[in-house]
Amino acid sequence: MDQKNASTTTTCARCGTTHAGRPLTWTCSVENGRRVYFCDDCARRHLRSIESRLDSAWW
Repeated sequence: MDQKNASTTTTCARCGTTHAGRPLTWTCSVENGRRVYFCDDCARRHLRSIESRLDSAWW
């Protein structure tokens, strides 16, 4: 892990779970020009909506 990622905390945009750095297994989405991250549990729960490219406001 490089130093840039080590000092960053990533927060799930759906449930608020936090993780140090950028977790490799989390899903990243760009919504309204903003990068948002979703934890494993939220990504699994809303997989079809994510694959349909629906903004998270719809799910």
